[in-house]
Amino acid sequence: MNTENNNGKTIAIISYLTIIGTIIAIVQNSETKSPFASFHIRQALGLILTFLALGYPIGYFDSWMVSSAFYLFFFILWVFGFLGAIQGQMALAPIVGPFFQKLFKGL
Repeated sequence: MNTENNNGKTIAIISYLTIIGTIIAIVQNSETKSPFASFHIRQALGLILTFLALGYPIGYFDSWMVSSAFYLFFFILWVFGFLGAIQGQMALAPIVGPFFQKLFKGL
């Protein structure tokens, strides 16, 4: 049982390490589904895809204040999720977390 918890925690941590880490985590979690790992995979995938989808249009504002606020917002959400994975907590990311859980419920 403890090995399953550690494996789920490891997969959850990997999911926050770039999009490649998220893909690796999805593959690793597909064999034996860990609810903890699945939760964090959904959060990480949502953060990464939202960052990529909004990052390009935000760049057109050509304002360091807008860009800085955007990057700071996503960095705080990423740190929140990453620390939750390390500490073994299933805390939803503020504002967008519930949406990611619903959107990616199949993972």
